[in-house]
Amino acid sequence: MKTVLRSLAVALAVFSLATDATPSTPADTLVMAKRIDDTFTFDPAATWEATGGEVLANLYDRIVARNIDNPVDMVGGVAESWSVSDDGRVITFRIRPNMTFHSGRPVTAEDAAFSLHRMVLLAMTPSQRVSEFGWTPDNVADLVRAVDETTLEIETTTPLATPFVLNVLSSSIGSVVDREAALAHQQDGDLGNAWLTGNSAGSGPFRLARWDANEAIVLDAYPAYWQGAPEIERVILRHIPEPSTQRLLIEAGDIDIARDIGPDQIAVLQGRDDIGIFSFPKGDVYYLGLNQNVEPLASPRVRQALRWLVDYDGMAETFLNGRFDVHQSFWASGFEMSLTDTPFTLDVERARSLLAEAGYPDGFSVALDCVNDSPQMEICQSIQSTMAQAGITVDIVSGTIRQVATRYRSRNHQIVSLYSSPGYMDPHTMFQYFLYNPDNSDESDTRTLAWRNTWDTPELTAMTAAAVRETDPVLREAMYLDMQRSVQQDSAYIIMFQATEQVAIRYGVDGFVSGPSYDTVFYRNVTKR
Repeated sequence: MKTVLRSLAVALAVFSLATDATPSTPADTLVMAKRIDDTFTFDPAATWEATGGEVLANLYDRIVARNIDNPVDMVGGVAESWSVSDDGRVITFRIRPNMTFHSGRPVTAEDAAFSLHRMVLLAMTPSQRVSEFGWTPDNVADLVRAVDETTLEIETTTPLATPFVLNVLSSSIGSVVDREAALAHQQDGDLGNAWLTGNSAGSGPFRLARWDANEAIVLDAYPAYWQGAPEIERVILRHIPEPSTQRLLIEAGDIDIARDIGPDQIAVLQGRDDIGIFSFPKGDVYYLGLNQNVEPLASPRVRQALRWLVDYDGMAETFLNGRFDVHQSFWASGFEMSLTDTPFTLDVERARSLLAEAGYPDGFSVALDCVNDSPQMEICQSIQSTMAQAGITVDIVSGTIRQVATRYRSRNHQIVSLYSSPGYMDPHTMFQYFLYNPDNSDESDTRTLAWRNTWDTPELTAMTAAAVRETDPVLREAMYLDMQRSVQQDSAYIIMFQATEQVAIRYGVDGFVSGPSYDTVFYRNVTKR
């Protein structure tokens, strides 16, 4: 179950062999080209987007952490050790000694408690991740407590699977904020939120030096970092949205790493003696969402037929080659408890038979919302072509990610092509998102992907709630595998692919780590020669 780890280890091993030309960027600075226009804040209690989560992983230490050499494994972070009560409700953390914030203050249990308190009190989107904990603004002070400077206790209102709780705390919401710095910049009781939008108050290997929206993010190394000062003194993320421009910049030596290149750029860069192409397996899954308010899509036979009208292998072996693997479950391969079966292939005759049984022998027309960039447009065009072979007319409605997401969040789509990333490394993050739908009404406050697709899921909703509370790991795994098999065979989703991030890196730049989730990207081991 550690394919992500093994692939990442191979990538890093190959990466360390790079020895040739020295980049022309400053020797003490890592310069990356990346699309960063999804950045809105660097407050750990508010950050939800990918770039912000990546940067937070380098600004803050979390209560528990991911192993930089093997990001699927958990290690101590601010807490060097922990113990669990017999009833599974209380976890006691021992805070690591001799850690300091960028301000020079020691990191204490009170800072860790404050960080979790403010996340619940501010009640912004990331606080959804602790909804199972039972914490509310009224009770969080009692349930999350600093016993003394080195002891933090957290209590959940019901017993939960301990790995789930720890996995949540290893995500960005477990970032420990300097309490005194945040409160010193408090405005109208916001617990420092406005100030932390563009500043940092962490203990991580880097501190935020500057953020120019849609231009650049600049991080400076923290020399007193508890695991040793980073080798690189500065990291610059430049907003370069065009893959072709990223290619030109890395060829010229004006950047060290190009993060958003596509197959056309890779084809040009491969074979150069000064640039390497490296692959980092990710937990992102690409899927089709089928709105169950649309009459043909509400038919189980139609949903089954559509599964046989996607050319999974053809796409993976051509324009998606190297960037996507066929994967037909919403929980990514490489994580524990993932279903790796891929039973569906392109089979037009089987699909035609199913459509006839459903009462659509001549097919039907349907709109497909698609993000107007690569590879989403190519995926949608392939789907349009193969579905046409069974008489289904697919009208591609293209738009920006914001436009597509807005229609999707309002349940105004018919079929949508999108991807989803794990918020933390526990299956509940995706099961809750894909399956949980306790209120399918338009007025619901629980607007998961199941809700967006108007997929009413009482049995799976109950099973999702039960699985996160199951403390027996064998039974918990069996529950998750059963749910994945059910969704794979018939649901409001057609899961197609799992992504691999391909980046171009100039030789002489070593130690860049891009783990399986967006907030397991680490800069502190980067060296340049």
